Amino acid sequence: MSLSRSPSPVPGGGWASPGLNIGSGRSSPTRGYTGGSSSATPVMWESSRLKKAGGSGYPSFATQNSGFLSKHMRKISSSLPRFNSSSSSPYSEKEKLGRGRWSAQNVPLLGRLRALMGRMGRKMKIRLLILFMLLFCIIIFYNTPLVYHWRRTSWLGGGQKFVIILAANIGGGVMEWKGAREWAIERDSVRNKKKYVARWGYELEIVDMSTKKRYAHEWRESWEKVDFIRTALRKYPKAEWIWWLDLNTFIMEPSYSLQDHIFNSLQNHVYRDINEYNPLNITHPMTEEYLDPDSRSPVGDGNVNSVNLILPQDCSGFNLGSFFVRRSPWTDRLLDVWWDPVAYEQKHMEWEHKEQDALEQLYTTQPWIRKHTGFLPQRMINSFPPGACSENGNDTRIHYDQKDRDFLVNMAGCEWGRDCWGEMYNYRELSYWLNRNPWELFKEEFVAVIWYKITGQKVKL
Repeated sequence: MSLSRSPSPVPGGGWASPGLNIGSGRSSPTRGYTGGSSSATPVMWESSRLKKAGGSGYPSFATQNSGFLSKHMRKISSSLPRFNSSSSSPYSEKEKLGRGRWSAQNVPLLGRLRALMGRMGRKMKIRLLILFMLLFCIIIFYNTPLVYHWRRTSWLGGGQKFVIILAANIGGGVMEWKGAREWAIERDSVRNKKKYVARWGYELEIVDMSTKKRYAHEWRESWEKVDFIRTALRKYPKAEWIWWLDLNTFIMEPSYSLQDHIFNSLQNHVYRDINEYNPLNITHPMTEEYLDPDSRSPVGDGNVNSVNLILPQDCSGFNLGSFFVRRSPWTDRLLDVWWDPVAYEQKHMEWEHKEQDALEQLYTTQPWIRKHTGFLPQRMINSFPPGACSENGNDTRIHYDQKDRDFLVNMAGCEWGRDCWGEMYNYRELSYWLNRNPWELFKEEFVAVIWYKITGQKVKL
């Protein structure tokens, strides 16, 4: 460094040029000296100038923002991720290149989750774990195929105790081939039963009810149900109850399990005295003196556990479109007598309704059958549409009532002058509408309505 002129010494030590006093050993400038310039500006040290420019500050041992709120605000802000901004940010070149501040985009998801878990307290981790396990169990046990298996177990659901036999006509018609409407009825009926058993863990046996020549001299159409029940009892050794259903039936309320709907409180639903509803005018009870007290009692032995056959009655008498039979030695005996070819040979010309009339005959004449037979109100397992048994108008004992959410509808006799497919379709859509879940309600009652008001077009979501 060259000077334009030689530096002048200052009385008391030092030089007139401030740059030459760095190593002089003095800690403060010389008072009262003015430079050689005419402005007479005093010479100031750099530390003094900075202190004067900064004003009064905090002591060297004090920290700024040390209050309670400030500390927690710093703690919250430090836990938040920081992101690099665009190239126009005032960060240094090092930060612009991504080598400075931490970037969330460069950290993998697993790393971010670990960092998040690391900042959580122990109580919060336990709560999240419990919540996760609860949601996992709900999904596993209610929204996967596992629901079928755990509801079959005896200690959780008991579904393996029930077998549903659905009478179908797989191979086509007897007198004529099935058309498109007949195939549609069978498809909807089978799908309805499959969904129901998958929900509650029951067994489903679909049988072919087309006419078969069991003996060389007879054709026994619709009598096969007796033989199929016996076969199902052998095929499913753990089954306690067999539920027979005709093809023209539709389960309207799949949320009703057989246990909750009927069997958990069977004594409250079953009546054994046929005089409560007796369209056949059967004399009951029997009064012959040689009979035991249970046979002469209108309610048998009064024990609901001795009921082995449960069936409804319609306006014409017994209805076998939907009925239950329990595994027991009594049932084996009943099936043998019911299927007896000798009785069939003698009476089949008189029995217009075939196996149904045969059972009515056995109930009327055999006291041992009355003792173990019970009846359910028809609308509990076998409601009729308005077109069936309509000679006397709507009957609250028989016909389906939407307000009461009847369990099952049987389109009995629809092949005789009524539209079977039209009735099946109507009740299928009604069942869907009555059992919509919250998401379906939101789509159809809110989104579809708004769309219709905006566009004037109806849409099915």
